[in-house]
Amino acid sequence: MANRHASAIKRNRQNEKRRQRNRAVRAKVRSEVRKVREAVAGKDAGAAATELKTAIKELSKAASKGIVHKNAAARRIGRLSKQVAALQRG
Repeated sequence: MANRHASAIKRNRQNEKRRQRNRAVRAKVRSEVRKVREAVAGKDAGAAATELKTAIKELSKAASKGIVHKNAAARRIGRLSKQVAALQRG
C-alpha cells in the first residue's frame, strides 16, 4: 500500500476498484464460454447456439474494454463458433 502522497493513495483506490471490476468481467466471460463448451460436449445444438450468442457478446464487451486482448477474443469466438457449427452440421 502506497503512503505519504494523497495521489498515490487515490491511485491505489482506483487500481483496486478496476481490478475488482476486471475480475468480475473475466469471470463472466469464463462462465459463458464454459456453458458453450458444456452444451457442445452434451451434443445440444440448440443450447450451444444460444449460449454462443451470449458468449460472443461478453467476449466482445471484454475486448472493447481492454480486459481481454481483441485478437484473443476473436480467436476464442472463432473456435467456439467452429465447434457449434460442426455440432449443427451433424
